[in-house]
Amino acid sequence: MVASTPPATAPSTLLTTLVRTSRETAAASARNDKVATLAGFLASLPAADIPTAVALLSGVPRQGRVGIGWATVAASFDGFGAAAPPTSRPEEPILTLADVDRAVTTVGQTHGPGSDAVRKAVVGDLFAAATDLEAEFLAAVLVGGLRQGALAGVIASAVAKAYGVKLRSVRRAAMLLGDLGLAARLARSEGEAGLGAVGLEVGRAVEPMLASTASDVEHALTETGMASVEWKLDGIRIQVHKRGQQVNVFTRNLNDITDRTGAVVEAVRAMEADTLVLDGEVLGSQPHFFDIMLLDGVDLLDQPLEQRAALLRHTVGSLHIPAVVTDDPVRAQAHLESALAAGHEGVVVKALDTTYEAGKRGKGWKKVKPVHTLDLVVLGAEWGHGRRKGWLSNLHLGARNTGDAELGDFVMVGKTFKGLTDEVLTWQTQQILARETRRQGITVFARPELVVEIALDSSHTSTRYPGGLALRFARVRRYRDDKGPVEADTLDAVRALMVTLPVHDLPQ
Repeated sequence: MVASTPPATAPSTLLTTLVRTSRETAAASARNDKVATLAGFLASLPAADIPTAVALLSGVPRQGRVGIGWATVAASFDGFGAAAPPTSRPEEPILTLADVDRAVTTVGQTHGPGSDAVRKAVVGDLFAAATDLEAEFLAAVLVGGLRQGALAGVIASAVAKAYGVKLRSVRRAAMLLGDLGLAARLARSEGEAGLGAVGLEVGRAVEPMLASTASDVEHALTETGMASVEWKLDGIRIQVHKRGQQVNVFTRNLNDITDRTGAVVEAVRAMEADTLVLDGEVLGSQPHFFDIMLLDGVDLLDQPLEQRAALLRHTVGSLHIPAVVTDDPVRAQAHLESALAAGHEGVVVKALDTTYEAGKRGKGWKKVKPVHTLDLVVLGAEWGHGRRKGWLSNLHLGARNTGDAELGDFVMVGKTFKGLTDEVLTWQTQQILARETRRQGITVFARPELVVEIALDSSHTSTRYPGGLALRFARVRRYRDDKGPVEADTLDAVRALMVTLPVHDLPQ
C-alpha cells in the first residue's frame, strides 16, 4: 500500500532519519529486509527531498563529486569517528536534507581565488551542525567511502515498493533520466504513467550499455550465437548528441566534455542527421563509433543490433569501429588478434538480436581481452572508512626500480582496494602495522616486504606517480608469501604493459 502523500509544504526531513535508515540498511543481511527498510523511509519523504535522499543513500551527493576530499573534511572530522571540535556538537539533531544539499551545491559552485577558504568554511559549518553519527555519515559520503549495501539496484527496488510502481519502469526511467533520484520523485508524483512517458532526449546523456566478460571468443560466441565482433579500442568512452548544428559530447560518467573534443564535434556536425545520439570512443582526438541510439527523432534503443549497425554504418561511414559478423570462432579469433596487433585492448562480441540496454551490463555483449598480472610490493595502505573502518584498505603498490637511483628501490605505480575480502583485510592490516615505518594522514607506510599479485588490464603514462606510470583497473588476486621484494616485478615490466591513453586528461 502506498503511503499517504505528505503536504506540499512539508518541511525537509532531518538528516538523522536518513542516517538511521542507512545504518539499519547496512545491518540488514537479507536483500528483502534492506528493500523494506529503504521503502518505508522513501514513502515518508516529501517530494523535494527524494532526489537528495536517494543520492545520499547511494553514497554520492546529488551534485556528484564536487572536489570535497579528506583534506577538506579533516578540518572538521578526522576520518576515524571523532568529530572536531567535540564541544561544538549539537545535543539534538538539527540538520535537514535540504541543509546538506545546499551546502554541497555551494561547494560545487565555488571556484576561483579564495574558493578553498570558502569551501572549507561551508564544510566546517555543515559538520559543526552535525551530530557525531551524522558527521561520520557525511564524511563517508563526501569522500566516497559509504559501505551500506544500499546501492542503485536495492534502492530501485525500494522505490518501486514505496510508490507502488513496477521495478522495470523505475529502472528504465532512471536510465533515460540519468538520475535514479529524479525517477523516484517522478514515481511518487506521477506513478506508472509518469515513468512510462520518459524517453531518450537529445542533449541529456544516459548511462552507456556495458559488456560482461568472457574468457575467449569461443565461449563468447557460445552465448551470443551469430554476432558482431568489434575491436575494443583503448580510448575514452563517449556519447555524442546532435541537434541541428549543436553537438554535445559526454563521458561514460555523463560529464560534458564538448569544449575539449573539437574534432569529435566537427565530425558529428558534418553528419547528415538532424537529431542523433551515438556511442563510441575517442582515440587520440578522433572519434570512432560502435552504436547508434537515436536517429532523426527515432529512438533506436529497442531495435536489434543488426538493424542499429546498418543505420550506424550509413550514418558515420569510415568512423565505424572495425567489425566482422560471424559465429565462427576461428574468424573471431583472427579479428581479436588483428585488434591486439593494432595496439587495442581486444574485442567485444555482440549478439545481433540485442537491444541497447543503457545503464546495464548486458548479457548479449561479451568483452574478450588478455588479463595481465604483476607481482608488486606493498609500500603502505590507507585506513578504510564506512564498512571498512578499522582496516587498512587502499594499498599503495610499488614496482622494483632498476634504473634511476633517485627514485629509490621501489617506485609507487598505483593504488587499489579491489579484490579484498574481509579475511584478507584483517590479515593485511596486521601485517602492514607490523611493518609500519611512519604515518601521514590516513596512510600507514610500511617496509617494502609484502608482495601481492595484482591483476590489471594495462598500464599507462601518468604524472601522478614519480615513475611516470600507473596501473589501469588494478585488483588484488592474492598475496605471494612465496616471494620476497627482490622478486617483485620491475618498472620495465609495468612499462611493457603500457598503452597510450589518448586525451588522458579528460574525466571519465
